[in-house]
Amino acid sequence: MKNIRIIVLAKQVPDTRNVGKDAMKADGTVNRAALPAIFNPEDLNALEQALRIKDKYKNVTVTLLTMGPGRAAEIIREGLYRGADNGFLLTDRKFAGSDTLATSYAISLAIKKIAPFDIVISGRQAIDGDTAQVGPQAAEKLGIAQVTYAEEILEVTDKDVTIKRRLERGIETVKAPRPVLITVHSSAPKCRTRNAKFIMKYKHALTVTEMQDATTDYEKLHQNRPYLDIEELSVDDIKADVNWLGLSGSPTKVKSIENVVLQAKDAKILTDSNNDIEEMIKELIENHTIG
Repeated sequence: MKNIRIIVLAKQVPDTRNVGKDAMKADGTVNRAALPAIFNPEDLNALEQALRIKDKYKNVTVTLLTMGPGRAAEIIREGLYRGADNGFLLTDRKFAGSDTLATSYAISLAIKKIAPFDIVISGRQAIDGDTAQVGPQAAEKLGIAQVTYAEEILEVTDKDVTIKRRLERGIETVKAPRPVLITVHSSAPKCRTRNAKFIMKYKHALTVTEMQDATTDYEKLHQNRPYLDIEELSVDDIKADVNWLGLSGSPTKVKSIENVVLQAKDAKILTDSNNDIEEMIKELIENHTIG
């Protein structure tokens, strides 16, 4: 079989398990500086699927692509420590505030810049937005097939990819032509841990910006070991139209933000009668807990 070139879309996200009062800015965007940054969990599931393909077949290259500020390069390193081959950081102040439409536009252009590729794999959704829209929107902009809610990539041939999907009421197996974009469900196998050999190999992997800001001179080291270079891509590099980026290029707007404090209340004991259950449902609807 010919070479298999895989691009894994990964995102550095705020840890939404530790949300406080300063988590949101006045303009409705996430205050990422106030929250710990982590590798989006389902993107790790996606990376594992890519690495399993690499384990199974010869001549497989796994490239990570992430969009974010300079510190998001840490996501690339995390991928390298687990077995990825290289990575690109899509970073520019003009990307700030992008919603799913603007983000998928930028990512699709970056994928075209990195091309050729055979498979693009991403997590189903990011925990800071829960929209599950970026992957499918990027596939549409690339004009390629897409398969969502993947649980396992079963087989890759020169022409197509066989995928097991996890659906609400069961599973199904589908076959999609290459190139294809696949979004991976959280029920997929968890990503492998860091590999000690890869940590030693890639611990000095840096972007150009990081090398400029570092106190140690890494230039000679990177000249001798080009695999340590994490390439940065800007708006100009991917030839994006700035009118389609950032807040101005994002049709999604936050109308208002409200802090909700959940308080414990007295327990309510219900019988198994239909009347008690109906009363409980009415009460939940009236206080807007559901519905």
